[in-house]
Amino acid sequence: MSVVRSAGLRGFRATVAELGGRAEDYARAAGLPPAALDVDDLLVSDRAVAAVLELAAAGLGCPDLGLRVAARQDFGMLGPLALAIRNSPTVADALECTSRYLFVHARSLSLSLVDDPHGAPDLAALHYGVPPDPPVSVQAIDLGLGFLHRSITHLLGGPYGLRSVELPYAPVAPLAVYERFFGAAVHVGQDAPLLRMPRALLHQPLAGGDERVWRLALAFLAEQVAGDGTTTTTRVRGVLARSLGTIAPELGAVARLVDLHPRTVQRRLAAEGTTFAAVLDDVRREAARRYLTTTDMPMSQVAGMLGLSEQSALSRCCRRWWGTTPSAVRRGS
Repeated sequence: MSVVRSAGLRGFRATVAELGGRAEDYARAAGLPPAALDVDDLLVSDRAVAAVLELAAAGLGCPDLGLRVAARQDFGMLGPLALAIRNSPTVADALECTSRYLFVHARSLSLSLVDDPHGAPDLAALHYGVPPDPPVSVQAIDLGLGFLHRSITHLLGGPYGLRSVELPYAPVAPLAVYERFFGAAVHVGQDAPLLRMPRALLHQPLAGGDERVWRLALAFLAEQVAGDGTTTTTRVRGVLARSLGTIAPELGAVARLVDLHPRTVQRRLAAEGTTFAAVLDDVRREAARRYLTTTDMPMSQVAGMLGLSEQSALSRCCRRWWGTTPSAVRRGS
């Protein structure tokens, strides 16, 4: 299973509410925890994200839902990558670091610069790479391309000479809606989702950037990817903390997300004096205290957010951790 940060759903709740729907209902139908609609750092299935967009678009009769959500998103959803992009010396540098580190935000997505598909020597195209597995999610691609277009516009402080948008499908929404959003021609039935723009744009300096901050942000991203100086325990804790309630908290699933074989994870954790079960229990305990003392979530929802099968399992855990009930922890007893 490929995962993305829940930040990719920013703006979904507000858009659905504006259209008269309940975002939580669509999230549950798509297999997403409702909390993914309100926080940035949960790891959720990319298929579930595509599904929630398609379900809401169909249920609300809104074929341009992806574009509407994109209009509510901003650079901040990319976390440290946004800092590197904002402070890049040139547009080419910004695109290069985005291409290199976009997978930190979403493993199944990619961004690459390619030659113009129509052969214009003075144009280049940004290829928005999406999972190859069918079916293609129109709403998810619309959202990604829309966010990319708005990000470039924001980065350059206005129009950037977008020549056309290439879509690998014929959208349900009228083309006029797309052309109004992008401010350019839209071609459907193409080989891949692309934004065509002047090649000279790549050499344009970015105003207001700080090269020192750019280098620091790149160093931080490189360290996060390589895991240099980071223990396996820390990496496993980080994945578990962001994925409880969204994927099964099993060794195999977590090992895939830290790019290690399950046996390697077990061996390294043992060398660090712990086990996968112990790390999971510790992460659950911290999350349980946070949910119980800072929210009014129903107990059944708290259990679900901890990856527990039922409310009685939460009660047993609380007895073991603190010698009391979940309700008593919530009351501060």
